[in-house]
Amino acid sequence: MSVGMIIHGHTLHPTSASSLLFRPWFIVLVLVGAVERLSGLALGVAVERDWIVLLAGTNRPVALAQANAVLSRINLLCEIVGAALFGILLSKYELVVCLKIAAGLMMGALPIVVSLTWLTNKLSSGVLDRAVETCLSCSFPSSLKSENIVGVGLEAIKHGWFEYIRQPVLPASIAYVLLYFNVVLAPGGLMTAFLTQQGLNPSIIGGFSGLCAFVGVAATFVSAKMVKHLGILKAGAAGLVFHASLLTTAVAVYWSGCLSQQTPIFFFLALVVLSRLGHMSYDVIGQQILQTGIPASKANLIGTTEVSVASLAESIMLGVAIVVNDVSHFGFLATLSLVSVVGAACLYCRWLENPTDTQRTLFSFSPHL
Repeated sequence: MSVGMIIHGHTLHPTSASSLLFRPWFIVLVLVGAVERLSGLALGVAVERDWIVLLAGTNRPVALAQANAVLSRINLLCEIVGAALFGILLSKYELVVCLKIAAGLMMGALPIVVSLTWLTNKLSSGVLDRAVETCLSCSFPSSLKSENIVGVGLEAIKHGWFEYIRQPVLPASIAYVLLYFNVVLAPGGLMTAFLTQQGLNPSIIGGFSGLCAFVGVAATFVSAKMVKHLGILKAGAAGLVFHASLLTTAVAVYWSGCLSQQTPIFFFLALVVLSRLGHMSYDVIGQQILQTGIPASKANLIGTTEVSVASLAESIMLGVAIVVNDVSHFGFLATLSLVSVVGAACLYCRWLENPTDTQRTLFSFSPHL
């Protein structure tokens, strides 16, 4: 439906943005897009926080780390290949033709995904079926059964937030959320606008984004090795400290005021690219910490709440960028991003230094970090 609405809008004559908002096809496009994002969020949480734990087992940290790494690696590679493929199609065909091809690929992939899920469940002796039974047996407040949809929604949000705050690995989760405040020192629209203002060639900007993606893939290999040799908690600390250290150096290079020269700006970009190794490593390792520390019956609830909070953090930072509304304030935004990353590293390391009894039973804490 999304593709159909976009194709329909593409065939119409250009209109003003204000009139576009009230067109029926645009409203349908927004609603369908919202449903698609919510469905993707639900599937992502179910796969990454629940199914993969049931298949690999929380009592097998190395196997779980490898499973998380493979899943993240596949996601990143699909994003890279998908973007490259769509770019090639756009260079040869019209937009409408490319959208039709994309829609055909998505519809063709759906039965394959369903079949592979069924096959996975069959080969694992129905472990996913048992997961559904476990989740249905969870006790929820009776008010959730109310016929008032708004009340049910608010009660669900309140219940999710309450369980999120009570989780035993809350500092690790907050560190994960804080990383989402970094929307500047990462590949994206704000970094692209800054590099364009600096007069860099578009091929260099594209190469920067591509290198960040490939470093992310490399991090999925590194993270499993780190968990095997350092343990899950120290591996997470190493990833965060590495990420914060390189970004601190990158911001220092920016404030040195010499980015107008070619060598310093390339050094700045190299630091940002390498910092993605620490970021993506913690993305995989932090996910495993949450998988291990959160009870299976609450994995979907807490996972959904965490993703929602992370999206809110990213939206807040993007809102600040919109208010600033000038590339000349890139340094201010970069400093805010750095503060969030450094705060995440400090919070996580302090958590390792002062564990609770509950955390000691879940993980093997070392007296010295």
